[in-house]
Amino acid sequence: MPYYHRAGEVPPKRHTQHRDPDGNLYYEELMGEEGFSSDSSLLYHRHIPSAVRGFRVWDLGDQSLVPNHPLVPRHLSTHKLFADGESGIDAVTGRRLLLGNEDVRLAYVVADTVSPYYRNAIGDECLYVEDGRAHVETVFGDLEVGDGDYVIVPRATTYRIVPDGSVRIYAIEANSHLGPARRYLSRHGQLLEHAPYCERDFRLPDGPSPVEGEDVEVYIKHRGAGGVVGTVHTLANHPFDVVGWDGCLYPYVFNIRDFEPLTGRVHQPPPVHQVFEGHNFVICNFVPRKVDYHPLAVPVPYYHSNVDSDEVMFYCGGDYEARKGSGIGQGSISLHPGGHPHGPQPGAMERSIGAEFFDELAVMVDTFRPLQLGEAARATDDGTYVYSWEQNR
Repeated sequence: MPYYHRAGEVPPKRHTQHRDPDGNLYYEELMGEEGFSSDSSLLYHRHIPSAVRGFRVWDLGDQSLVPNHPLVPRHLSTHKLFADGESGIDAVTGRRLLLGNEDVRLAYVVADTVSPYYRNAIGDECLYVEDGRAHVETVFGDLEVGDGDYVIVPRATTYRIVPDGSVRIYAIEANSHLGPARRYLSRHGQLLEHAPYCERDFRLPDGPSPVEGEDVEVYIKHRGAGGVVGTVHTLANHPFDVVGWDGCLYPYVFNIRDFEPLTGRVHQPPPVHQVFEGHNFVICNFVPRKVDYHPLAVPVPYYHSNVDSDEVMFYCGGDYEARKGSGIGQGSISLHPGGHPHGPQPGAMERSIGAEFFDELAVMVDTFRPLQLGEAARATDDGTYVYSWEQNR
């Protein structure tokens, strides 16, 4: 996050004594990016945050990735990954891997059970709530989230997800840090006037509520031989024993409906829809909006070859005009790989002419290295999407 925030009890000067009412020192923890050279926050614990009483391997399940070969566009159906009424799944260990490369992994889960305490030591996470509500408890404080919320969780933040009923989450796990597009930010980190959202749109943790406890398990996803691996630490004390914190690094929530779309007389390219960026990938969202108003405009996208990118669209609401006739629906994912020109389905261009408004909701991830297929993609690929542009089929 680009701006400073403070919550709970912190001393007037950093790295100085901070004591509880009985005179005991609190334990100061610096959580910082890029080796003391970027954003950070200082957290004050009642107990030593490093104390580990035990550890064991966490089996992450099938994390295999296979090349998209032969090279074809694909349609994945996330709603087929979990059976209706299936229960006992949590939003951390229940994630199923859809797509991934060296920079980002995309997963999906339908959860109705409290997750374990968890931290991702590989990169930041962007959790998009497709449907449902949940309480996200973090070491910085708690966040209430629901439909259309992006939850940005910095690397190594300890948190857990407590669903309110059933919640559908599309998880974008970076191997880097995530934040607003750099072109939206001033040199001091303030969101500029041309940005499609501002700091007022962000919801921050409600402040620390210290929790006491012993022998608390924290599930950690981290790098290991051959890729992503997991470890469970049993901590001597509860990680949420924080009495106060301040700084510029913390989780926050942004709702897709607070994104102000940028439109023009003719069709605007995907960068106008960008919301966040990570290393070698960007996140965009397509929201309900007024469409192109030149008298000869064709409102749906033109055919395009992203020669440097794979494009992933997650369709999460409304009626996506350009994909009619292809089987795309709520919860669908389309993968348009670099090397294949893609665009609207047959008939979509003519149908769009004269439209004044599109009621669509989609989250797009564009990567700058090829994506490979996870087990969830292999399980739900319809096998026919590649043929959907053939007019007479």
